[in-house]
Amino acid sequence: MEKFKLLESSMVPIHVENVDTDQIIPARFLKATDRKGFGENLFRDWRFETDGTPKADFVLNDPSFSGSILVAGNNFGCGSSREHAAWALADYGFKVVVSSFFADIFKGNALNNGILPIQVSTEELRQIFELIQTEKTSVAKIDLEAQHFSVPKANLNIPFELNAYKKMCLLNGYDDIDYLLSQKEAIEAFEQNRA
Repeated sequence: MEKFKLLESSMVPIHVENVDTDQIIPARFLKATDRKGFGENLFRDWRFETDGTPKADFVLNDPSFSGSILVAGNNFGCGSSREHAAWALADYGFKVVVSSFFADIFKGNALNNGILPIQVSTEELRQIFELIQTEKTSVAKIDLEAQHFSVPKANLNIPFELNAYKKMCLLNGYDDIDYLLSQKEAIEAFEQNRA
């Protein structure tokens, strides 16, 4: 995974509540075990007609929206526990998802795949959506070390909570295996002393 410390990006809004993992990545695309290529089918049924042509009214097909921050409605990532939803978001290029509520399993899967889920209040989310509607290129800033999310043009400065272990993994670009490998010398020393 890439190291994550600071991010400044415009935002992509999906103003829909209760987005489940089947809407994020439909089940028919879950045949692969490699994480690459899932971004092509992110929000597939919302992005494309049945003949494969892009739907002009969907935000990911609107060239005026771009960025690595997805702003989503309340209860994002509900439904099944498929990790492929996080794979699809990461492969598409999203590094952060902002919502007023995340399903717990999705939140864990996101963090395990280098995506930072930031939970804001319902009122803060409303203000962010309103800003993006009037200024499509509005920028948000994330300082992971300080655990701080800001949207300057909306005068929002929001601290966010994050598990200390997951924060350390994101800062260092570690998945769980990378973290264990980083502790190899300490583990070997412990094992030698234990014998």
